[in-house]
Amino acid sequence: MLDEAVVIPVIRMSGPIVAGGGMRPTLNLASVATQLHKAFSMKDAPAVAISVNSPGGSPVQSRLIYQRIRQLAEEKEKEVLVFCEDAAASGGYMIAVAGDVIIADPSSIVGSVGVVSGGFGFVEAIEKLGIERRVYTAGTQKAMLDPFKPENEEHIAHLDVLLQDLFETFKDLIRNRRGDKLTEDEDKLFTGAFWTGKKALEYGLVDELGDMGTYVKKRFGDTAKMKLISAPSGFFSRFRGAGMTLGGSDPIDRIAAGLSADAILTSLEERALWARLGL
Repeated sequence: MLDEAVVIPVIRMSGPIVAGGGMRPTLNLASVATQLHKAFSMKDAPAVAISVNSPGGSPVQSRLIYQRIRQLAEEKEKEVLVFCEDAAASGGYMIAVAGDVIIADPSSIVGSVGVVSGGFGFVEAIEKLGIERRVYTAGTQKAMLDPFKPENEEHIAHLDVLLQDLFETFKDLIRNRRGDKLTEDEDKLFTGAFWTGKKALEYGLVDELGDMGTYVKKRFGDTAKMKLISAPSGFFSRFRGAGMTLGGSDPIDRIAAGLSADAILTSLEERALWARLGL
């Protein structure tokens, strides 16, 4: 226990991880860069706490957030404490392994180490509507995986190579950060499966079970305080209190807010990420 009370900066990272932008709040490097800089710049703080609640998403943005956390931790010489809330899965878990210590609730969903790519096929739909698809390209593979064309085995094989490359990058990151802590074979851990926090502790995917408040006081004393580092106020704050739920997880909220069809489709895709975890 320390003699003087300490203040631990806290950053919340919540939601699907997407490159984002536009009219919707998103979780990506750009959305958390300012908070990360502020938190790690708190000179007297011995550690930075990060709350992760994400089903995953973009592997690029997940890794960019991970890398920024580790860069700042090494530069500022601060310990990183990661707390898993409802889910730290897939890209959410990639962010979590940036922590020097990972704490999860016994019921948190943790893991899902894998890569998934999905889409829709509209070949029969446009035929029934009497629509003729016209595509002009320079480059034989430029229209690869076009949803309005029948699937092509060569294109599927190419996509599989890309997915395997992403998968290996994910596995290497976990090996480097938690290799000596993992207690199960990779054939079991690196399958895309996910577990409760209790089982994740048994497998070495997390270090402890608990919650942020209890852990911080245990580590830094009963007088230790936590300071939430909020995102800078911007465009979306103007709509708060106006009855518009721009960031709601329910697709119906998005429709009621009068957003575009593209935004509604994206909302449904994000909801599917949570649904894969049963949340």
